[in-house]
Amino acid sequence: MILLSDPRVAAVPSADDGDPLVDLRELPELRLDDRAADPAGAYARLRTGVADRLLAAQRALPAGIRLLVVEGYRPYQAQLAIFTGYRDELRRRYPEWSPERLHRETCKFVSPVEVAPHSTGGAVDLTLCTEDGVELDLGTAIDDTPEDSGNACFTDAPQISATARRHRQMMVDVLGGAGMINYPTEWWHWSYGDRYWALITGAPSTCYGPVDLAAVGAGARTG
Repeated sequence: MILLSDPRVAAVPSADDGDPLVDLRELPELRLDDRAADPAGAYARLRTGVADRLLAAQRALPAGIRLLVVEGYRPYQAQLAIFTGYRDELRRRYPEWSPERLHRETCKFVSPVEVAPHSTGGAVDLTLCTEDGVELDLGTAIDDTPEDSGNACFTDAPQISATARRHRQMMVDVLGGAGMINYPTEWWHWSYGDRYWALITGAPSTCYGPVDLAAVGAGARTG
């Protein structure tokens, strides 16, 4: 299992093809949950290429089942706050862990900011639901931590029910078939174009670099 803390991830050259962000609130074909909503609407933004892949994945789902998007783009400061908060929580819970293990275990659940997929607009947290928006059984809630779920949040966790496994495999089939890759410690996290995607797929560089949402609004992008 390759984690986001692996030096090979950070070593992937960063490039940006200029693919713009799209606001999923303007795409009624995709169902968007508001549990991660923020005042700037960052949660609803994704690169156009990612949104297109989600639409393709949704078309491949069985009748009556929909993708439910929870969070897309995440600003640098929000990512940093989540990372440091979770790291500090683990430090309190496991004071005997070495700094190296603390970093590794933190990265099973939150990406370090320097390689964060969400901050590129290329990553999305999502689940499955019915046409009426009722979430399907995926074994754990979105954002259940490895510690609190006994690693049941890992995509290939052996201890989940047959129903949850079937639903996870459904996501693997349609999202993987659309060209996206999963972070194996979080069944809900899928990405395209970021450093982790590039490493796993063998791409020579990223398609997407970090995005400054304020700068994008002014017509500029950070790379």
